[in-house]
Amino acid sequence: MHDTALEIGKKFFETYTKGKTSLKIIDVGAQDVNGSLRSVAPQNNDFIGVDFVAGKGVDVILKDPYKLPFDDESIDVIVCSSCFEHSEFFWILFIEMQRVLKANGLLYINVPSNGNFHRHPVDCWRFYPDSGKALQNWARFSGYQTTLIESFISEQKNDIWNDFVAVYVKDLQYVDQYPNRIQNNYTNFKNGLSYPNSDFSHYSIKSEDQRRPFYKRIKKRLYKLSLKLKRIYNKISF
Repeated sequence: MHDTALEIGKKFFETYTKGKTSLKIIDVGAQDVNGSLRSVAPQNNDFIGVDFVAGKGVDVILKDPYKLPFDDESIDVIVCSSCFEHSEFFWILFIEMQRVLKANGLLYINVPSNGNFHRHPVDCWRFYPDSGKALQNWARFSGYQTTLIESFISEQKNDIWNDFVAVYVKDLQYVDQYPNRIQNNYTNFKNGLSYPNSDFSHYSIKSEDQRRPFYKRIKKRLYKLSLKLKRIYNKISF
């Protein structure tokens, strides 16, 4: 798990589950390859890792990657990080998550918005700023009142990835139970949405990968200009 995925996952738990106990939390796509959200999850809760393969951090192996072996409205929190890009039909899994969540249950997803082609076993999707609202509307089309609480695209840290992050409550009537936002204490992002606002904060048309070459050119030009000004200054000094 790359640096921002773990960092933002931790901030999700700190923002939305702080001080809560006896929650039933499931992690979809839980295999610990190089880190896991289990390591930053709140203590004194029931954390269950599910995946369709056996491995470290996997408590339940799915027979069907689009069927969760849990009762209707039995789960308090679902987290799913670096998984949807590998799911051929992630929209089916998204609706299955709504089925098992309690009415006031939370769903946290983190999906790449850029990055390398990485097959586990396939790599199909990248998410853009409007993806969160699209999934909300898909859930509502499917009969739920799923509501996007917040979403954003994180900036890179030490790795190459920009993460699309979204937090949902299953039923709109419970959205006021969650007044806090990750964005309140995390500013390293672009194109943020926060319920009930409809406008993007930190708005950017270009992705970070697109912006970087421009910044590098500007930095190079400024450096050359500083050298030129230094030479002029030295001439004037004489």
